[in-house]
Amino acid sequence: MRQRSLIAITAALAAGALTLTACGSRDSGDKGSDSGSGTTVTIGVDAPLTGDLSALGLGIKNSVDLAVKQANKKKYVSGVTFKIEAKDDQAQPSSGQANASAFVSDSSVYGVVGPLNSSVAQSMQKVFDDAKLVEVSPANTNPALTQGDNWQTSKSRPYKSYFRTATTDAIQGPYAAQYVYNTAKLTKAFIIDDKKTYGAGLAATFTGEFKKLGGKVVGTEHINPDSKDYSAVVTKVKNSGATVVYYGGEYPQAGPLSKQLKAAGAKIPLVGGDGIYADDYIKLAGTAAAGDMATSVGAPVETLASAKEFVDNYKAGGYSEAYGAYGGYSYDSAWAIIEAVKKVVDDNGGKLPSDARAKITAAVQNVSFDGVTGKVSFDEYGDATNKQLTVYKVDGGAWKAATSGTYTPSS
Repeated sequence: MRQRSLIAITAALAAGALTLTACGSRDSGDKGSDSGSGTTVTIGVDAPLTGDLSALGLGIKNSVDLAVKQANKKKYVSGVTFKIEAKDDQAQPSSGQANASAFVSDSSVYGVVGPLNSSVAQSMQKVFDDAKLVEVSPANTNPALTQGDNWQTSKSRPYKSYFRTATTDAIQGPYAAQYVYNTAKLTKAFIIDDKKTYGAGLAATFTGEFKKLGGKVVGTEHINPDSKDYSAVVTKVKNSGATVVYYGGEYPQAGPLSKQLKAAGAKIPLVGGDGIYADDYIKLAGTAAAGDMATSVGAPVETLASAKEFVDNYKAGGYSEAYGAYGGYSYDSAWAIIEAVKKVVDDNGGKLPSDARAKITAAVQNVSFDGVTGKVSFDEYGDATNKQLTVYKVDGGAWKAATSGTYTPSS
């Protein structure tokens, strides 16, 4: 989930992702706003644009902006001009819910990209679904968002207006566990999380697979994400005999935690999910970051020919912030919405129908195209069909790909 601006162009790109969030649809009769030369379709963007996670959020916003500009430049949907409306959720569920309501009340909004945080998504889903407004996230990874709270035993899709281009922690956590245990040969783990939806869920899926493989969990602890002093938990880790720390959470806390662990004499790697895969993690941890690892969704972007055009266009766009960990996914999320709008407009004689929001939501379910991050399509739960993951390791002050592949459940 989350945000990561990368130093190396490769890492930065892999980190990038776009999210489309479904904003609610409104009563029949929505026509979009008349621009004078056709119809204006607004794609909303919800992300943390200020605060600790703004490096990721601004990358999401800019990447959606680029997608919209490319669609308009190509006149991809005849008679339709796209624009974006970005709102700051500050990584807070209450702000996200308020933003969702605002998007729903704007008749020109036909899709939303975002949010970054799974906990924020939980507060927005029903608002959008009630309005039949489609939401596509480039970064949410908690399995319950698409498969229900009982996803481990009985999958059931809660909201048909919610989609994501990122894969889930049901895959990311176990994939990390297999690498840590089988490849890195680290068999004693201390598990720490920030008690939030994303972090706790990721830590749980890592722990389950790690134990299944034969790994030993020598301690568990929670931290307060608002704190910067982790001395108490650091002492526990040092005395536990752990050979690795797995952290469920995001880089603003993970970076200082890694730094404090090493300073206390616990010279062991910290491993986390996409929430720590950011240049800012390395800045916060300093030299202590060397050897730390993170999983992230997708394959390394440098291996994808489709990514070169995105990177070149982003640079040419003059954006002052990096596209970050979710740039590519955000771009693809926006294009999923754009493709759906095109389908609905083409099927209705070149204009939006009165029930456009509902029809666009239905059309997103069936989109399939080659995007920046690979093939973009969704399964019956609204999850990305692209299940590729990559393990990155800090080496020489930068994130470098260690391995890439898909998760295969252990026997």
